[in-house]
Amino acid sequence: MKKRIAIFASGSGSNAQKIMEHFKRSDLAEVVLVLTNNPDAYVLQRADNFEIPTHVFDKKEFYKSDSVLQLLKKLEVDLLVLAGFLWLVPEYLLQAYPNQIINIHPALLPAYGGKGMYGDRVHQAILDNKEEESGITIHFVNERFDEGEHIYQAKFKIEPTDTLETIKFKGQQLEHQHFPRVIETILKKIQ
Repeated sequence: MKKRIAIFASGSGSNAQKIMEHFKRSDLAEVVLVLTNNPDAYVLQRADNFEIPTHVFDKKEFYKSDSVLQLLKKLEVDLLVLAGFLWLVPEYLLQAYPNQIINIHPALLPAYGGKGMYGDRVHQAILDNKEEESGITIHFVNERFDEGEHIYQAKFKIEPTDTLETIKFKGQQLEHQHFPRVIETILKKIQ
């Protein structure tokens, strides 16, 4: 029986698309749901392109009810993947999915992580601090932003001529290359 993945995203969803592409013809797993807290997120269109169901929720539904959990259980989801999802995961989901919620972060954690550190904010901070390298971190999710156990990191060199856009591009290349593969590795360990 195929493992079942739910993707949480808040924005464009380029990582979500790479994951959907990767598992489209997989014998191991399939993406069965894309969830977002943003009714205007482009990830909804990407999911529609793959004919994957979506669910949009607000803060009240996510934090004050268990309807998201009930939906995940109904769909027998095995792994929750955060791909550019900007809200802290509530305790009830952490308890229901121990070591089965993973996130990708556009920096080498623990540096440049925490509340408010996402997307271009991370890349701009790295640029402002004249770092010589950056990268990505894939990690388990816990009750604090970006503090879960690291699963995988990949690095790239920052050239003196690099701009916000080139750093972002280098990071996204690593994300798209490694995230689906790491998800596959984790799925193989889930009973």
